[in-house]
Amino acid sequence: MPTDPADLLRQRGIQVTAQRLAVFRAVSGHPHITADAVAEAVRNEIGAISLQSVYDALGVLVGEGLIRRIQPAGSPARFEDRVADNHHHLICRTCGRMVDVACAVGSAPCLTASEDNGYEIDEAEVVYWGRCPQCVKKAKKKEKSRGQRQHG
Repeated sequence: MPTDPADLLRQRGIQVTAQRLAVFRAVSGHPHITADAVAEAVRNEIGAISLQSVYDALGVLVGEGLIRRIQPAGSPARFEDRVADNHHHLICRTCGRMVDVACAVGSAPCLTASEDNGYEIDEAEVVYWGRCPQCVKKAKKKEKSRGQRQHG
């Protein structure tokens, strides 16, 4: 598979434009990036672009399977270019940091539904929620400080 973004677009029959290339590069360079952050990165690279144009480019790239849209509950959509596997995500409830984690068990779809209701399941989307190491450390430090003030 070609690694040049323009070749990837052409291979999928997508018209190559400076905006689409810049959007693709922004997503490739910043896993789990939001559309607003994509727009900022693209503006830094090529100048003016409307948020609608960013959403349009993201939509085309998602539709063609070049990037993946992730929509965690209570969070803006995020985008990544890791599309060749069925990995999952771990999200910090405190700061929102998101990291990739391997499939829960085995190969895609990773989990077997207790009842498939006749569906042919080909993907499982799993999101693990918790606190990242930095937020756990900050919370423990804050608790310790609070405890010292109460006893001091």
